[in-house]
Amino acid sequence: MARRIDVTGAGGVRLAAWEFGDPPKTGRGHDPAPAAPGGPAPSASGAGDLPGVLLLHGLMGRASHWAPTARWLSARHRAVALDQRGHGRSDKPPRAAYTREAYVEDVEAALEQLGLGPAVLIGHAMGALTAWQLAAKRPDLVRGLIICDMRASALGAASQHTWTEWFRAWPVPFATLADVRKWFGEDDPWVERPNPARGEFYAEVMAESPDGWRPVFEPEQMLRSRETWVYDAHWEELAQVRCPTLVVRGLDGELGRAEAQEMVRVLPSGQYAEVADAGHLVHYDQPEAWRTAIEPFLNALGDA
Repeated sequence: MARRIDVTGAGGVRLAAWEFGDPPKTGRGHDPAPAAPGGPAPSASGAGDLPGVLLLHGLMGRASHWAPTARWLSARHRAVALDQRGHGRSDKPPRAAYTREAYVEDVEAALEQLGLGPAVLIGHAMGALTAWQLAAKRPDLVRGLIICDMRASALGAASQHTWTEWFRAWPVPFATLADVRKWFGEDDPWVERPNPARGEFYAEVMAESPDGWRPVFEPEQMLRSRETWVYDAHWEELAQVRCPTLVVRGLDGELGRAEAQEMVRVLPSGQYAEVADAGHLVHYDQPEAWRTAIEPFLNALGDA
């Protein structure tokens, strides 16, 4: 099951947080009460005693991409995945800020309202950047950090131009979800070889409209979000992260081995892991290998 909890992010933006694990039985025959505005969200009986984990998707992602990981974690943690602003079921105000500061403040607010901190943050791509920026800003809220396939180096203007052209190449609207899976898994020029998991990943971020299937996000908002970090390097903030941190890369992902190992060196308490036969969508491409890669790190953190 998936249980939604609404939290309030920076500037009053409503964010949807999700618990995917089966909650402990309350003995009362009904779901826990919803969160009070601005206050800590209640959890199912006993869940508040478990160490917190907050999972952050990457650009264009959504909380449901973390569902298998969250369910696995829920045996020993209170695992919550967040739809970040502009994504999933969270609000997408056209005039809202889509800045680095806004994303970081959203996660800060979510941790406090959910009562998760100090938590382990697990972030993929842009979500990983948000996680380590928050860990540098609020070390009291973060006791451990897992960075999944995110670079610390600046990507530059050429990268942003490539993304702009890529969005324009999408043949939207898609007639069916099968067409979504085929295009992103096989026909997309960015795909070097057929990748069914990639097709499924993008099928999860589509919604049916009167003329076909379209993304649940606005591509323009994604580009606005991306341009607030793509031109800058983020090594300085990485060096300010004091908690134990695991850097995970897919062997065929966007984060190269040399850069990943340099990130580990820069981190005051960094560790390294890689997942074979995985691309950028490490946790989605190879879920079992992903869990194997992060489990020793989580075990070392303990349950406190």
